[in-house]
Amino acid sequence: MTKFIANRNVLILHLTVLIWGFTGVLGELISVSALHLVWYRVLIASVSLFLFFKIARKNFIVPTKRILQLLGVGFIVGLHWVFFFHSIKISTVSVTLVSLSSVTLFTAILEPLINRKRIEMSDVLIGMVIIFGIYLIFTFEFQYFWGIVFGLIAAVCASVFSIFNARMVKTTNPTVITFYEMIGAVLGVSVLLAFSGGFDERMILNQSDLLYLLLLGVGCTAIAYVLGVSVMRELSAFTVALTTNLEPVYGIILALMIFGQREAMSMGFYVGAVLVLMAVFMYPYLKNRWIGRRAIGR
Repeated sequence: MTKFIANRNVLILHLTVLIWGFTGVLGELISVSALHLVWYRVLIASVSLFLFFKIARKNFIVPTKRILQLLGVGFIVGLHWVFFFHSIKISTVSVTLVSLSSVTLFTAILEPLINRKRIEMSDVLIGMVIIFGIYLIFTFEFQYFWGIVFGLIAAVCASVFSIFNARMVKTTNPTVITFYEMIGAVLGVSVLLAFSGGFDERMILNQSDLLYLLLLGVGCTAIAYVLGVSVMRELSAFTVALTTNLEPVYGIILALMIFGQREAMSMGFYVGAVLVLMAVFMYPYLKNRWIGRRAIGR
């Protein structure tokens, strides 16, 4: 019975990661700008999570200081999605997802700086492989230069909010964290829209955009997150890290299936992508071995 539950949780986690990978496809399908897309997404996700708390009768009240921290991190989350979807709109889903995979590299650099820890040798080795893979992608897909740049900026933002979330999740419920961060993202993106004059007729949605945004906000954000959190607490950190790294793989496969030739890239891109993804997949394994050896004094 225990084995069945474990296998079920792994399957649910894979489904969740597959849904996350589908967000890139939806970003390509939705016609409004990245700013408008993200504003609708986080607004829908905020409302969905609020309804979830009310229906489930769960408490989401936290101290004011923590709310302010979560709102600030939420603004970074909003920026991450703006850069992510803008990258998709000026390049391709595949280019953006591979660029976003560099979040492992940026986390390896930023986490020791933010948490005042030493940089591990395994992080350095993995980082060098990722840098070389991204260099190859830049070389062979230079026409997508800005798409790669914005994808890398999105990865930096993802790294920053992941590091802060890793701290806060120790004392705050993950779903509560997401709820307030979605509100922070709504407020932050609203400010950006106000300064850019984005609250105009460009916000009007056609029928297909509305459908895709509901799917993105409810299915790929609120529901997927609740599903993910529910099984991540039951699985090992290694299993979660390894499975989550499948997101760009699932996303690229879905993009190729849906958009076909439009997503086809050069051989150099795929060599670089394989290097990046190989490094990302190796990272949890090397990290696990490195920590294990250090613990027993080898």
